[in-house]
Formats: sequence, C-alpha cells, structure tokens
Amino acid sequence: MDVIIAVGVNTEGQREVLGMKVGASQAEPFWTDFLRSLNRRGLRGVKLVISDSHEGIEAAVAKVLKATWQRCRVRFMRNALAHAGKTQRRMVSAAIGTVFVQESAEAACAQWRTVAVVGIFPNDAAITRLVGTMMQEQNDEWSLNRRHMQLEGIQSLCDTAPTRLSAVAR
Repeated sequence: MDVIIAVGVNTEGQREVLGMKVGASQAEPFWTDFLRSLNRRGLRGVKLVISDSHEGIEAAVAKVLKATWQRCRVRFMRNALAHAGKTQRRMVSAAIGTVFVQESAEAACAQWRTVAVVGIFPNDAAITRLVGTMMQEQNDEWSLNRRHMQLEGIQSLCDTAPTRLSAVAR
C-alpha cells in the first residue's frame, strides 16, 4: 500500500495539507481519482505540481488539474545518486549542483549540456524538470521572509479568487 499526501502553497504563501489517499497503485487511475477528490473539495487554480516520478501522475495532473508537472529535485537527486557508484556520488552530486548556481536559464542549460555527459539523465525533459525545480528552490531561498512563495508572485499567477479547501472530504 502507498500513502499519498498532497501539500500545497496557498495564495498567502503558506503551506497546507490538501489531502491524503491510501491505495495499492500509483498508476494514472489512482492519481486521477485522488486529484478529482481534491477538486470536489474545492481545489482550484493549481499551476504547478511537484512530485516524485510516480507512474501516471503527469498525465493525471494534465487531465484533471490542467497544470504543469515537475519532478522533485530532492527525489531526483536521490534517484540519480542511486545509479552512481559509491565513489562517484560526490562527483555526480557536485556536477549536478553546478547547473543550479548559474545566473541565467541559458547559462544553466549550457552547463547542463556539459554535465549531461555523465549519462545519468534519460532525456531532455528530465533535465528541464530538474533544472526548473532547482531554480525555483533557489529563488525561494533568496526570499527574505518566511513565506514559501512571495505574495506578489503568487498573485501574478492567480486567475481565481483565493480558495481554501474544507478540512474534511465531502
């Protein structure tokens, strides 16, 4: 059995638990059902979903939430390092890390092309998800307050009024 917990960032920049589901599968029907249950409870305006690379989640996010899916940087790094030999892990981690300290997206892409010869990334989409996640997290670290995201940035993305999910599933 798997336990899935959805955590979101609300329009005030605060994290909150959105829902939980226990199930035997992580295929697309499982994710579709879970995301539809969040929608029924009032979830609206989702722009980005970040998760581990579960089977079926990307398709379910696009279908149900009409949002972009991105792979979690931390889980990606763990997965990547699991494929590196024990003596190579520090080098692989450092090489991937150089991508995320670049000053621009163009520089990050150029650095990635240099790093990608390591051969641990299956395709360009995996690279884009990882670099995008790392850039987002770096931006969060640059914030001066305790919010997960700045209100101005959230408000510019919002095309709906702020919504709160009910505490209980209906």
